[in-house]
Amino acid sequence: MIKARIRDFLVTNDDWIFAVADYFHPHGVRGVLRYVPDENGERELNGKRYKKYDFDVAFDFMRENRPEWVEDVHIVPEDKIKKVLQPNDAIEQLIRSDHRVAAVVKVLDEAGVPREKMGVTGSLLPGLQNEGSDIDFVVCGNDWFTARDAIEKAKSEDGIIEDIDEEMWKKIYTKRIPEISFEEFIVHEKRKGNRGMVDGTYFDLLFVKDWQQITAPIPRGKDIGTRTIKAKVTNADLAFDNPSVYKIEHEDIDHVLSYTHTYAGQALAGETVEASGVVEIVDDIKRLVVGTSREPKGEWIRSLTLLENENMI
Repeated sequence: MIKARIRDFLVTNDDWIFAVADYFHPHGVRGVLRYVPDENGERELNGKRYKKYDFDVAFDFMRENRPEWVEDVHIVPEDKIKKVLQPNDAIEQLIRSDHRVAAVVKVLDEAGVPREKMGVTGSLLPGLQNEGSDIDFVVCGNDWFTARDAIEKAKSEDGIIEDIDEEMWKKIYTKRIPEISFEEFIVHEKRKGNRGMVDGTYFDLLFVKDWQQITAPIPRGKDIGTRTIKAKVTNADLAFDNPSVYKIEHEDIDHVLSYTHTYAGQALAGETVEASGVVEIVDDIKRLVVGTSREPKGEWIRSLTLLENENMI
């Protein structure tokens, strides 16, 4: 049985490259197609050209070419997989070949983050990056928080690790298309501390569960309508995971689950949030799901406590 976590990549016998999209894989590996060999492709690896597919285009391609693999994500049969790429696999080579990755690793080394907990995902993992590629840096488990604090400290020290400028924030906001204002987006994002620039390249620090933190899959729920709620967050330990989980104190909603990276780390324990999304019921437990589509409309999470402290409400 193939072991694969979110942020891993897998390569099929046809050299199709998928980003793994889950921690659990009941039948085949759950992923999303990212790269396909194409002689007219804009990326190159080992003399072969590849075409990158964005989310919607990838689904169109899969429906035409492997419709039996298409569910809510792409289900890749294990016997069609020839290799799993894990984020840590690429780190040592990138330290030698990419001074930007080396700079991030140096900061984390000095903070005591174990090298084996570090990695990269996105285009850097299979080696299909180009000059405009961002750096999607991965840290596993609770070491992520140590790494995040180290990056925040490094940004204040006038070195190669820098804070994000206004132009880049606008690009990130436009790419995300969130259902909150730019001003609210900025306030939330700056507090998270997991984004930065390294020698002019944007990077973010992504959380992945340690193997021992992976306990049970999140079951599917029954959609019972949309709702906007206000509630106090009682636990945000997995707020930076995918999906993000916020346990809340509420009359009938047990927790908020967010499938969109925009609202990862959006609130801290003890804060009051406003959240809007789809209510699901699972074994008599109700939860509010945010990010039910690629660009969800009418779905958001706002920390009212943070906004009040910033005199924005």
